[in-house]
Formats: sequence, structure tokens, C-alpha cells
Amino acid sequence: MTKRNIQVSLRKGNINDAEKVLELQKEVLLESEFMISVIEEYEETSEQIRNWIEKILENEREKLIVAESKGQIVGLIVFRSKSNKRLSHTGSFTAMVKKEYRNQGIGKLLIKELLKWAEHNPLIEKVSLGVLSTNQRAIELYKSMGFVEEGRKIKEVKFSDDLYVDDILMYKQV
Repeated sequence: MTKRNIQVSLRKGNINDAEKVLELQKEVLLESEFMISVIEEYEETSEQIRNWIEKILENEREKLIVAESKGQIVGLIVFRSKSNKRLSHTGSFTAMVKKEYRNQGIGKLLIKELLKWAEHNPLIEKVSLGVLSTNQRAIELYKSMGFVEEGRKIKEVKFSDDLYVDDILMYKQV
């Protein structure tokens, strides 16, 4: 249950989710000012998403979790790990939630589920993320869940000729 009593269930993503994941990604790119990519440069196909999901499912150091409500995917979190031997104990996640489902605790549920998986995965020791410095709600959420800032990429994202945003790097040991 969410803050507004919306019924949401979490589950491991699978290749049959490709179309719905693609729809979610496109929708979030259109409506969110906190994404690095813009819809004009997003050219993924459902076949590419299917292959992407398949690679995640084959890797024991990676995870895709989806949040469903009324048969539709309303959010997801994906954890990707480095293939380099010396970095394989780490990985980073990206999370997204549909606009009408935000501020309901779904993002927090997804992160909790991911952290639970990471804590039980002997191959993962560090969970990282990047967040735009303008996304204060997300930063506060991450801090409340034990993530700490480990660095900043100053003026990493350029929105216009005179508007730059820092990319804040955060992590949590598991």
C-alpha cells in the first residue's frame, strides 16, 4: 500500500515486461526534469529493451524490480554492476516512477527491495547512484535511507546556455 492507499506490488522484472518498461521510460523522459536524457535522443525499441532485460536476468550481480498497480508498471529500479573484476563488488541504480504515482512511497519501496537484495547478495558490497542537485526530494529520500554523498560532478548537466546542474554521487555500503 502507498500513502494514498494505492495497491502496488513489487516483483522481479522479466522479458515479458519489455513493452511496458519501454512505455514507462518514454513517459518519464517526457514528464521529468530530473532525467539526463531527453525524449528526442531516446531510440530504444522493445526488442532492445527485451535484450537489455535478458542480460540483467543472466547476471547475478544485476537486478530489475518493477512496481505494478492495476496491471500496469508504474515504477522500476534497475541495478547494474561493473564487469571489471576490481569493480564488480559495486554497482549503481536508476529508479523511475510515473508522475501520477510519485510522492506515494513507491520509490522508497523499490529502493528498500533493492537494498534487501543487495544485502543478501554476497557479490555486492556497495550500491551507488547519481542524482541531479536540483532533485531535493530524491536527495532527502536517499539520505533518509543511509546513502551519503561521496562526490559531485560540477556543472555536469547542461539544460540551457546558462543553466547547469551538478550530478551528486551517493553511495551506501551493504
